[in-house]
Amino acid sequence: MAFFTQDQLEAIAGALGDTTQGLTGPEIQHLLSSSKMTDPGPLTKRVRLYNAFVESQNTKQNRTHILEFIRLSMKPARYSREPERYEPLRANLNQALAFAGLIVDQAGSLSSIEAAQTLPEAQRRARELRADLEGRGVHPDVLKFCRAELLADDYFHAVQEAVKSVADKMRIRTGLTDDGATLVDRVLGGDSPMLAVNARNTASERSEQSGFANLIRGTFGMFRNPTAHEARLHWAMTKEDAEDLLTIVSLIHRRLDKAHMPPRV
Repeated sequence: MAFFTQDQLEAIAGALGDTTQGLTGPEIQHLLSSSKMTDPGPLTKRVRLYNAFVESQNTKQNRTHILEFIRLSMKPARYSREPERYEPLRANLNQALAFAGLIVDQAGSLSSIEAAQTLPEAQRRARELRADLEGRGVHPDVLKFCRAELLADDYFHAVQEAVKSVADKMRIRTGLTDDGATLVDRVLGGDSPMLAVNARNTASERSEQSGFANLIRGTFGMFRNPTAHEARLHWAMTKEDAEDLLTIVSLIHRRLDKAHMPPRV
């Protein structure tokens, strides 16, 4: 049965109890109770969590309650009133969990990854991928949306988050609330699209508009239906694949930025 090592517990407690981006004292008290762990009392947040984790693992001879604490603490709904807290906390926690071979995805679920052995190893591929993308001139919105996933060294979710950013931009530009192919059809399709990538005066320009819409439909379909709902282990994402796919998403962002809204008739 797997156990967390002392240094892993220190890193996890440090991330969850971080002074600026971690859980609050009342949140820690509630989550310790909910995960059936003994609360060691009024200590600094890091020490409080570390002591609770150590006591639980030593007493129960398993890490079940610690994993439950992580799951409960990373439920997205918990941050509905302060959504800006979620991604920084998840990024810090994932860097700590990388040494234990675990990762928290955007939905708050825990899954297994290949364990990192050193801190440089945990960060190396993230730095390399980001550097390569910046060298390609990738759109800053792509880097912004996948930052947490890059820090967690998770290529699949980096691409998945970047794809989500395309839909987000289309909704912001148009005020719509749709998603997927329906969103693409309403924004870019038909004789009176809400966004146009050119003047649409010639057959060639209309074909370009249609092709751009198909490109986004295909990108959404590839990463959101059904891949987005499959377990991560079913999608082998290499750094090279991620770079190429993120470059495509960057192209989409640039074309959307330059698109205009034709007069509605």
